[in-house]
Amino acid sequence: MRFLIVLMTLAVSTSASAADSARMRMEAFSKSLHSISGTFEQSVTGANGHRGDESRGTLALEAPRQFRWETTAPFQQTIVADGAHVWVYEPDLEQVSVRNQSAAESHSPLTVLTDLSQLDRQFKASEGGTRDGLVWLKLSPQAKDAEFEFAELGFDGDALRRMRFKDSLGNETQIAFSDWKRNPSLPAGTFKFVPPKGVDVVGDVKPDADVFPIKD
Repeated sequence: MRFLIVLMTLAVSTSASAADSARMRMEAFSKSLHSISGTFEQSVTGANGHRGDESRGTLALEAPRQFRWETTAPFQQTIVADGAHVWVYEPDLEQVSVRNQSAAESHSPLTVLTDLSQLDRQFKASEGGTRDGLVWLKLSPQAKDAEFEFAELGFDGDALRRMRFKDSLGNETQIAFSDWKRNPSLPAGTFKFVPPKGVDVVGDVKPDADVFPIKD
């Protein structure tokens, strides 16, 4: 769950011309990006090769650290990061969990897409070549305590279309994106969450969240 929160992410078309390298495409994509919204389809394959259920839903991001990830099928789940806390709401369980938004979020490709200064600070970036009709950029985290082994971003022309990552347990997740809107006017309350009445709330809302950017 935590890893999904950390790595969940994002793509949207840009008006820039398609570049030759994946890094140049990512830089063109990220230029002047403040917020995005779109839809996703996700699949997870376990380290044993077993493929789990596929899921789909919608997402929204606003720099520097707010996001909303809403799974609509085959189950409902809402994850909201408001800049200080991360809320996870599971209607079927009538439960909400909350935690401080921590330094882990600053080690994800999410920070690169909205803040290119984090690219070489947080990752070792390398060209991944062409595969499945996409140009890939591979990101290997520099942090020793990172929760994933690597992440790959797949670009089609001037847009990020897919993301693939492998976690420390050997599980592989693939996410396909569509219907991207660049710098949309997001509804008020998109990144706010109030637990519904009657649900169990697990965790504490602390005022001193350890949020990105983390000071050295």
